[in-house]
Amino acid sequence: QVQLVESGGGLVQPGGSLRLSCVASGFTSDNYVIGWFRQAPGKEREGVSCIRSTFGPTYSADSVKGRFTISRDNAKNTAYLQMNSLKPEDTAVYYCAIYYGQYGSRCLDPKAYNYWGQGTQVTVSS
Repeated sequence: QVQLVESGGGLVQPGGSLRLSCVASGFTSDNYVIGWFRQAPGKEREGVSCIRSTFGPTYSADSVKGRFTISRDNAKNTAYLQMNSLKPEDTAVYYCAIYYGQYGSRCLDPKAYNYWGQGTQVTVSS
C-alpha cells in the first residue's frame, strides 16, 4: 500500500518562500506520477504541479508558473514543491498524490490519482 506523508507547511508572509516535502513508501512500480494539489476552504481541489518518476517535462498550473518548482529525489523517495513569491491566494491545504499510468497534462487532474497524503497547511498572511 502506497503511503504519502507531507511536511513543510506553515505561516509565511506575502513574498516569502516555503518548501514542501512528500515522502512516499510502498511503491509497486518504479514508474509513477507524483503531483501536488491544493484545496482552499470552499473551493475544489486543484492541481498545482506534477512530475514523472523517470523522465519527461513537469506540468504546472498557470497560477504558479514562475513561482513554484516541483522536483524529486528518487533515492530518498521524496518529492518537493519549492514555493517562492507566495501570495495570500496561495493559502490552502497542500496534498501530494501518486498514480501509476500514462503521463501527460492529465497529471494536473486530481481524478487521475489513487493515493493521497494527509495534507499540510500553508497560510500566507501578514
